Amino acid sequence: MTETPRKPTAFRLDRIRVVDDPDIAHRPGDRPVVIAEPEELDLPAPVPKPRRGPRWANILVSALGILLSLGIGLAVDQLIRDLFQRAEWLGWFAVAVAAIGLVALVALAIREIGGLLRLRRITKIREAADDAARRDDRIAARASVRDLTALYSERADTAHGRAALELHASEIIDGRDLIGLSEHELLRPLDAAAQTLVLSAAKRVTLVTAISPRALVDLLFVLVTALRLIRQLGQLYGGRPGTLGFLRLARTVIAHLAVTGGMAAGDSLVQQILGHGIAARLSARLGEGVINGILTARVGIAAIDVCRPLPFIAEKPPAMADFIAELTKLNAGKGGKKPEV
Repeated sequence: MTETPRKPTAFRLDRIRVVDDPDIAHRPGDRPVVIAEPEELDLPAPVPKPRRGPRWANILVSALGILLSLGIGLAVDQLIRDLFQRAEWLGWFAVAVAAIGLVALVALAIREIGGLLRLRRITKIREAADDAARRDDRIAARASVRDLTALYSERADTAHGRAALELHASEIIDGRDLIGLSEHELLRPLDAAAQTLVLSAAKRVTLVTAISPRALVDLLFVLVTALRLIRQLGQLYGGRPGTLGFLRLARTVIAHLAVTGGMAAGDSLVQQILGHGIAARLSARLGEGVINGILTARVGIAAIDVCRPLPFIAEKPPAMADFIAELTKLNAGKGGKKPEV
């Protein structure tokens, strides 16, 4: 059944009745009725995280680390005692060297802890911004933008973006649009630099592995390039990871790759990504170079998703098709005539 449309009516705002029951709006009355909107949105309940038991691997590594530290300490103590027995000046020299080493160890520990805390801070900003954009919460979005601005407050290359964001942030009402504005002003130049790093690393891997005579050299070069790319992307987006932070970042990137589909290898990858026409025209070595370059680009895209302090909302995320086109063009030029698709 279709309801008969009501005729336009003029009324005073002070005569409006605000009610919660929709049935009241259909009852006859001399005063216009407005149905109040619910104050809270019916959001789906968050999925509870599974409870984890003790991580025995971490306990084992910690116990072995403590034993190793005690062993090194006892060895240094015994060495200093032996040097004192041989000559007093040698003992004091060993004490001075040990003190310098201890200061360096403390400095390294502080740097590693700072790197880990910075990576955790970026992760929290990204999660909070993703939640604010999903709920379109303006207050939460403003808090995320403040945290993002504080993260890049000491970087001169973001000064223009921070100034533009501060100028226009007060004009944005929706939380999702505010996150998008932050993306455009602060992260767009960094995204362009990140894609340049990924493409450069993929091209380098493609060329080197295409002319390399040994598979072991290919494997080592791809591994070193991928790890270096992860560190560069982490530093670009403000992570500045140390050794422990880099290992954690690399583990997170690998886990992200596994969640988003993993990495394939072999002729099937060439057929799926490059197409049968191109794969049939490329030589075996050039095909292997393309595969290694594509895998490197895949690692780079995953690293961007992990290192970026905001999710891709307003900006276009990097796509494998862009890198594949460049790598195919590169190999077509190396192989002679450009293949026809």
